[in-house]
Amino acid sequence: MGPIEPFTLAIPDEKLERLSQKLANTTFPDELDEAGWDYGAPLSDIKRLTKYWQESYDWRKSEAKINELPNYMTQIEVDGFGSIDIHFVHQKSPIEAAIPLLFSHGWPGSFLEVTKILPLLTSSTTTPSFHIIAPSLPNYGFSAAVHQRGFSLPHYAAACHNLMLALGYPRYVTQGGDWGCMITRIMSLRYPDHVMAAHINMVRGHPPTLLSHPLLYLQHKLSRHNPRETRGADRSRWMLQQGSGYRHQQATKPQTLAYALSDSPAGLLAWLYEKLHDWTDAYPWTDDEILTWVSVYWHSTAGPAATLRIYYEASRDEHFGRDRTERWIPKVPLGLSYFPKELTVVPKTWGRTMGPVVFESEKDKGGHFAAWECPEELARDLRTMFGRGGGAAAVVEGRDGYGVEAERARL
Repeated sequence: MGPIEPFTLAIPDEKLERLSQKLANTTFPDELDEAGWDYGAPLSDIKRLTKYWQESYDWRKSEAKINELPNYMTQIEVDGFGSIDIHFVHQKSPIEAAIPLLFSHGWPGSFLEVTKILPLLTSSTTTPSFHIIAPSLPNYGFSAAVHQRGFSLPHYAAACHNLMLALGYPRYVTQGGDWGCMITRIMSLRYPDHVMAAHINMVRGHPPTLLSHPLLYLQHKLSRHNPRETRGADRSRWMLQQGSGYRHQQATKPQTLAYALSDSPAGLLAWLYEKLHDWTDAYPWTDDEILTWVSVYWHSTAGPAATLRIYYEASRDEHFGRDRTERWIPKVPLGLSYFPKELTVVPKTWGRTMGPVVFESEKDKGGHFAAWECPEELARDLRTMFGRGGGAAAVVEGRDGYGVEAERARL
């Protein structure tokens, strides 16, 4: 492990100038009449956003906002891959007994997703507080690229785990969505003596079987689908039939796609913007929000192509791939939050096959990017799960999340 040093983001002027030139020289495709969103990102939206990005969007303002965060950089060792430069946000709570929480993002997200929940979870006097650590995953954001084949979910998990150890948190809890869900699930599997509890907002799971989960199997067979489950099945079917093409491309030939995403900022914008639209629950994205998310990919240390490779590697890992993260992982208490516009929405009986569930909640609104779309809801779930009387209360020895004022109020 290398020294932990403050990190300040400063994209060179030359890179911003090249970006502006590329945006100005964009060649747009045509579009069918009344295509809407049926064929992908609408031409009018991409033209508007490209023009705004080139002429008016203020990256320096967004950069300054990012630099207001407690950003750090260090080197983390991952077996077989050497030392990797890892950027991370480390928002410490003033509460001495705050719970260390690792927040892991996925694609097409970034460490930015944590920013809305930081003020909600770090300084409460009546509910548990957390020390929040949100890394840019290797190959993402302002962490370094990995240039060797085979860097899969266990290696992302090792990078996150070793970061927590380096920060002096031998026992901690996790929260994840998208790849962050799968990475933190692998952390629960491989480091159960360190991961004291886990919360996820992308719930997969599989139908319970008579042999694996007999009680859940009977419960599932005897219960009738409720409206939430019917809508969830419709959402899951839509994703499989109409929304999963990106995953097949990124999991099979990511390098071919990489040429377009690395050379064309408008192409990268369209590729990510489609997901921001389709994967949320009518979230009212502002143009500045969209372009900040996309700019983090464009300006990333490893480049946008590197972010695709996790799909390829995870799909070829026979022991610790995607499927393993959707099945039973023992020992680590698990919290599940169901959002209606997640990419797949499964019955609760399926979710309970993933591990020892100690917390569940169902939401009326929200999609794939829960921490960004519904930060209050996600924060409430974490406070409930880890608060007094919650299913994972005081799981980290000596760190129950409460300060002196909360204890006095309780007494």
